[in-house]
Amino acid sequence: MTEFNQPVDAALVPRFAGHSTFMRLPTVTSAVGLDVALIGVPFDGGTTNRAGARHGPREIRNQSSLMRRFNHATQISPYDVLQVADLGDCPVNPIDLRDSLSRIEGFFAEVVAAGAVPLTAGGDHLITYPILRAVGKAAPVGLIHFDAHSDTNDTYFGDNPYTHGSPFRRAIEDGVLDPRRMVQIGLRGSLYTAEDHAWARIQGIRQIYVEEFVSRGVDAVMDEALAIAGSGPTYVSFDIDSIDPSMAIGTGTPEIGGFTTREAQFMLRRLGAVRIVGADVVEVAPPFDPSGLTALTGATMMFELLCAIAAGRRE
Repeated sequence: MTEFNQPVDAALVPRFAGHSTFMRLPTVTSAVGLDVALIGVPFDGGTTNRAGARHGPREIRNQSSLMRRFNHATQISPYDVLQVADLGDCPVNPIDLRDSLSRIEGFFAEVVAAGAVPLTAGGDHLITYPILRAVGKAAPVGLIHFDAHSDTNDTYFGDNPYTHGSPFRRAIEDGVLDPRRMVQIGLRGSLYTAEDHAWARIQGIRQIYVEEFVSRGVDAVMDEALAIAGSGPTYVSFDIDSIDPSMAIGTGTPEIGGFTTREAQFMLRRLGAVRIVGADVVEVAPPFDPSGLTALTGATMMFELLCAIAAGRRE
C-alpha cells in the first residue's frame, strides 16, 4: 500500500515553527515518484511596471502553512490521493531574461519526463511560457486562464517579445498551446487600443470579460470553460490580479472590478473534471502587501488547484 507524504500537523508543530515549505510537505530534489511537484519560480524579469513577484514563492510558502489537509467543499484530502512534495525553486538568472527562460524550460522538462504534474508559484506571468513549452512539447495543450489581462500582446519597448504581457502569444506561435481549446476568464481594465485583443480572437481564443462573468455567473461560465477544454490535456493558469485588488493588492498590475476570492474558489473547484497536466498561480508581489493577504490568497488558490488535480485523479 502506497504511503503518501503528509503535511506537518499544526496540532503537533506550530505553523510558525519548522522549515517553510509548500503546504508543510517534505522537500525533495527529484520529481521521480511524485504525482504532483510543488515548485517556486522566483523570477519577475518580464515585468513591465511594478516588480516584486520574484518574492512570491517564498511568501506563498509561508502562508501555505495555514492550509489544512481537507477541502470541506469538494470532500477531498489531496494527500490521501496524490504523492506530493515541494521540489524547491527552479533555477533562474535575475539579470538575463533569455537564460532564465531556458533554465525554466529545462527544469520543467525534467519534471514532465518524471511523470509529475507541476503546480507552480510565480513569479510574473512570463514564467508560464517556458513551462508551456515543456508541458506542451509532445502535444499542444488547452488552457483555462483566469486573469484581468489577455497576455497575448506582441512586443513591448521596441521589439522585445518576452514580457509578462506576451506569454500566450509566444506559446501559440510555438505550437505548444492550442488556442481553440483556450478560454480566458475575467478580462477587464483599460486597453492600449480597441484592437488589443483582435489577434487573440482571430486565433479562436474564447475571451470572457468580467461583465459577462457577472451577468452569467460562476456555473454557466465554468460549464463553458470545461466544454472548451474538453477531455484533452489542459493547463490552468491563475493570475492573482484576476481577483479584485481590494482582496489581493499585492500584485504588479492591479485592476479594479475583479473576482471575489470566493468566486475564484468556486471556479477552481469545478476543475476536477479537467485533465490537468500543469497549473500555476502567478503575479503575487509581496512587497506591495505587507499584510500577507495576497500571498495567503495565492496559497489558497494553489491548494484549490491541488484538490482539483486530486479530484480528477480520484475520478
